[in-house]
Amino acid sequence: MKRYLFSLLGLIAIVAAGWKFTQYQSYYTSDYVDVVLSSEVLNEDRKVFIRLPKGYDKAHSYPLIIRTDGNFNLARWDEVLSSLAEQGRVEDAILVSIPNQFWTETRNRDLVPPYARQDVAIEARPESDNDPAIFGRADRFLQFVESELLPYLEANYSINDNRVLSGFSAGGSFVLYTMVTKPALFDGYFAFSPAAWYDDSVVVKEFAKSLANIQGKPKYIYLSIGGAENDIITGSFHGLLDALEQYAPANVRWGHSISEDAGHSQNPVVSVPLALSEYHHFRKNQLM
Repeated sequence: MKRYLFSLLGLIAIVAAGWKFTQYQSYYTSDYVDVVLSSEVLNEDRKVFIRLPKGYDKAHSYPLIIRTDGNFNLARWDEVLSSLAEQGRVEDAILVSIPNQFWTETRNRDLVPPYARQDVAIEARPESDNDPAIFGRADRFLQFVESELLPYLEANYSINDNRVLSGFSAGGSFVLYTMVTKPALFDGYFAFSPAAWYDDSVVVKEFAKSLANIQGKPKYIYLSIGGAENDIITGSFHGLLDALEQYAPANVRWGHSISEDAGHSQNPVVSVPLALSEYHHFRKNQLM
C-alpha cells in the first residue's frame, strides 16, 4: 500500500511538473524572435520578445517600442500595430517586449521605483521603515534597458530615433520613473492604468517634483485608465494629470483617456490604438 501511495504521489508530481513546464513554455515564449540576454546589471539571464514589422528590411530604419510585462497583451499589440500600419495611420515599429521572470518574484523588484516599497501598500511608508532591501529596483532595471538592451537592439536591428516606452500598472509606474529620470532615452511614454498610488501616492509626488528635469526635445506621454477601476487608482491617475497641468515644462505634451466600463486588465486592450494614434499625431506635428 505504501509503495502504491509513493508511486501515485510520484506520478502526480511528474504530471504537475509537466503542466508547469507547459505553462512556462506558453508564458515564456512568443511567436516572434525570442532572444536571451545575459545581463551583468541584473546578474541574470533575461529574455526579450522581438516583433518585427511585416516585410522588415534592414535597409529601412524603424521606430522602436519597448514594453514591460512582455507576457501580457502581446498579441493585441501586434494586431493593432499591423492594422494601423496597413491603414497608413501609424508607421509600423519594431516591438520589443520584456517578459517578467518566470517562477521568480521579480516584477515588483524591476518595475517599482526606488522610492516605493516592493511589497506595495496604500498607506504612507513609516519613516523608520527604510531598509534599502524593501525598495523597488526600477533604477537597476532601467540601467539594464539603457546599457544592455538598447545597445543590443541598435547593433542587431535597423532602428531610428523614434522610440517609445510603454507599461501597464506597475509597468506604468516604471514608465513615469523613466520619463523624469532618463527623459532622453525615449520620445514617447505610454502609461496604462499606472500604479501611482504606492505609499500614499508617492509616485505622483515624485513625478510632479521631477517634471522639471525634462528638458530638450519635445516629449509625449499618454495616460489612460479604465472607467471601472477603483477609487484609489482613479485618484492617483487624476493626481498625475494635475501634476502635468501644473508642473510640465513647455516641451512636454500629453494626452489621456478613460476607457468606459473597462476594468484594470481591460483598459490597455482598449488604450493601445488610442495611444499609438495620438503619439503618431504628435510626431507628425513635430516634423511639420
